[in-house]
Amino acid sequence: MTILEIVKHPSPILTTPCEEVTVFDKKLGTLLDDMHETMMENDGVGIAAPQIGKSIRVAIVDFDEEQDVIEMINPVVTATGGSEVDVEGCLSFPGLFGEVERPFFVRIEAQERDGKLYELEAEGYEARAILHEIDHLNGILFDKKIQRIVDPSEFEEEEDDE
Repeated sequence: MTILEIVKHPSPILTTPCEEVTVFDKKLGTLLDDMHETMMENDGVGIAAPQIGKSIRVAIVDFDEEQDVIEMINPVVTATGGSEVDVEGCLSFPGLFGEVERPFFVRIEAQERDGKLYELEAEGYEARAILHEIDHLNGILFDKKIQRIVDPSEFEEEEDDE
């Protein structure tokens, strides 16, 4: 597997809506594996294809070893509900963290690496990560949704409180 370079803001590929994936082959599988490896190497929770220079509708979310990696190809949001504000960061914006309002619940339809359609529901942090990555595929960046920039030192204070 290969660690790929992360595309940083303000690269125009990050704000360009991505093309639908129509070919489900070994090359796509390799890309997904490389994206996952790149995301893990950079301590990310999610990564979208434009962040590695590919303008296609492919994104990954991986929370921990307890769950399977969520590979989203051509994802479509079919339902959302509720709302919550929480802190987000982004691999394409090193050092930038901000409070972003997103739906608490999301349901999506997407395809797996073999093209098979699946449906997924998520809440809270998982829904947030999925929606953040789908935004990338639509050329929408989280910096435009930030309500308040959060200084990284605030994270250290929160950890001290626990």
